[in-house]
Amino acid sequence: MADAVTDVRPISLAEIEAARTRIAGTITRTPLVKLELGRSRREIYLKLENLQPINSFKLRGAANAVAKLADSRRAEGVWTISAGNAGQGVAFAARQAGVPCTVVTIDTAPPTKVERMRALGATLVKASFDACWEAMERREFPGVNGTFVHPFDDDDFIAGNATMGLEILEDLPSVAVVIAAIGGGGLITGIASAIKGRAANVRVFGAEPETAAPGAVSFANGAASTFDGWQATFVDGAGGKSVFPRMWQRFADIVDGSIVVSLEETKRAMRTLAEKARVIAEGAGALSVAAALSGKVDADGPIVAVISGGNIDLGTFCELIASVS
Repeated sequence: MADAVTDVRPISLAEIEAARTRIAGTITRTPLVKLELGRSRREIYLKLENLQPINSFKLRGAANAVAKLADSRRAEGVWTISAGNAGQGVAFAARQAGVPCTVVTIDTAPPTKVERMRALGATLVKASFDACWEAMERREFPGVNGTFVHPFDDDDFIAGNATMGLEILEDLPSVAVVIAAIGGGGLITGIASAIKGRAANVRVFGAEPETAAPGAVSFANGAASTFDGWQATFVDGAGGKSVFPRMWQRFADIVDGSIVVSLEETKRAMRTLAEKARVIAEGAGALSVAAALSGKVDADGPIVAVISGGNIDLGTFCELIASVS
């Protein structure tokens, strides 16, 4: 039976600070480094979440969510739904806690991410994108038992993600804009909760691929919306078919909009990161840089682009960056 769903509410700074203390021994306080672009007038900094132990920001939220579970709930084992990164985060946290983990895995998940979840001890159950998306709304999946850890619509998961926002403000007090990918919305909600709670003048934008941009449609409509013409691409860690109404409630008032970029711009950003910073970013991880370089955001100060993950097959990565100049 699915757990009762709590009402949507803001994530407080006190919760975020408590999460930071709680997960300090699990996550890495990732560096913020300047992207050197020569004569470019844009001042862009990279928040390198690809350097987390699972190479994704998802460890922040997963570690906090699993740690916050009552002992009896944790002992039942945990499960989640994921295309790869959230699954790795929950599996990593479950392994630390000594409890079993099951991941209902979207069947378009890259083999690299699938193998990494399995290596962390997760039991994998494959399902279609639509079945997984529906299960995230219902919070249950046939034949899978244990305590469900929602990969984005969970107060504790979001509070863990939000710890990144505190680090950004501490490392770059002059930041004017922060950009992060929108997938389910847990990353952008967490970052915006921390940023707006401490520095309301800093703008926070999402970034989405042209093939899956329900966030941008939702901002245009002023309501949670579906993206018609959704396509699966190499940007597998961001961009859904729709924005969940509960997630729209969470971020509509604290996020300043979503920037849509092309697949070519995303590949070019991946190449730029490799050439200029020697950073390997997966497609979703490069969306923020593509958005920052697109000129679609006016900034009167530094822009921070969150490199949300770097889980990508190296052969695929090389092919993608070789296909653009």
